Amino acid sequence: MIVRGGPGGCRHLAGCYLDGRAREQGPEQSEMDERTGEMTGEPVDEGPSYGIGAVARRLGVPAPTLRTWNLRYGIGPSHRSPGGHRRYDAADLLRLEEMNRLIRAGLPPAEAAQAALRPRAEATEVTVSGRARPEEPGGPAEAPVLARPSQRVDQAVPETGAGRVPSAAVLARAALNLDGDAVVTGLTSAFDERGVAWTWERLVLPVFDTITRRQEATGFGVEIEHLFSERLLSALSERTGRPARPSHPRVVLLACAEDEQHSLPVYALAATLTTTEGLETRVLGPRTPHAALADAMRRLGPLVVFVWSQLDATGDPAPLRALPALRPASRIIVGGPGWWDERLPAGVGRVTSLQDAVAQVRATLR
Repeated sequence: MIVRGGPGGCRHLAGCYLDGRAREQGPEQSEMDERTGEMTGEPVDEGPSYGIGAVARRLGVPAPTLRTWNLRYGIGPSHRSPGGHRRYDAADLLRLEEMNRLIRAGLPPAEAAQAALRPRAEATEVTVSGRARPEEPGGPAEAPVLARPSQRVDQAVPETGAGRVPSAAVLARAALNLDGDAVVTGLTSAFDERGVAWTWERLVLPVFDTITRRQEATGFGVEIEHLFSERLLSALSERTGRPARPSHPRVVLLACAEDEQHSLPVYALAATLTTTEGLETRVLGPRTPHAALADAMRRLGPLVVFVWSQLDATGDPAPLRALPALRPASRIIVGGPGWWDERLPAGVGRVTSLQDAVAQVRATLR
C-alpha cells in the first residue's frame, strides 16, 4: 500500500520512487554524515560525484539504509574526495537505482544487490523470483503483493469485462491526465467485475510500472503518482471492514511495521479478505508502533495479524517476539521485501504474494 502528508500518497506503494534529481556536490560540499564507515576508493579528480545525502534524496532511501547496503552487499561509493569523504559516481548511482528497483519488485535485498552488480543487460532479465524471466505467452505469473507486473501497460491484454473494466493502458492514461474521476470509475468497475486481487495484479501494478518508468526517465510525475495512489487507497478502504455476514467471528488485523510508510499492499490484502473471504478486517495503517499493535491485539483478539515491511530499515523482526501470546492464539504473518528472513521468529508465517497471503489466512480458518 511517507512521512505522511495524507494516507494515500504513491509513496505508500513505492516510497523509493524518484521524487527529484540528485544535487551534484563538489568535494568541498561533503556532508558530515559521510564521515561514518571506512574510507575506500580513490580520490575523485573529475566528473560528477554525489554525497550520501544527495543519493538518499534521489532514491528516497534513508542514508542509514545506503550504508547498510554498502556494508552488507558491497554496493556503495567507489571513490572518495581529496578530503577523504566517500563519494558516489554515476556508475555507483546506476547500480543503486537498479538495486532499488528490484527491491521494489519484491526481490530480497541480497539478491537485488547480486543482480545489480551483474552487467546491466544480464541484470535486467532478473525477475522477482531471482531467476531469468521465461518467455511464456498468456497471463502473468503469480505476482508478489508488491511487485513490478509481469506485463508492461503497452503489452497488457485489454480485458474489458463487458465493456466496463478498463484496460491497464486506459487506466494509466487517466492517471497521466490527472483525471481522478476516470481513475475511480475504472477501479470501481474492475473491483466489482473482477475482484480486488485481479485488479491489483492486472491493472494496478502495470499502471504503477508506467508511472515509475516515467519518473525514472524524466525525474517528474510525483503528482501523477499521488493522484493514482489517493484514489486507489480510497477505493480499497471502502472494501475493508465488516462484511454483512462475516464468515468468522474473529477479525484479521493488518498493520505496517513501525516507521514503515508504505501501506497500499496492506489495504489490498484487507480488501481481498473482506470481499472474497467474508472476513472482517481492521487496518491500522502505516507506521504502527509495536506497542500499539500489541494493544490492538489484546483488545480485538484477532484470528490473524498481518504486518508489512517494504524497506530493509523497517524489517527487523525482533519486535514480533514481543507481541502478546493470546488465548485463543493469533496467527502472525508477515509480508514485504523488507523483512530480515533469517531472523524471523519460529511460527511466524512468511508470504511473498497476494495469493499466498490469502491462502495462509484461509488455512488458519480450518
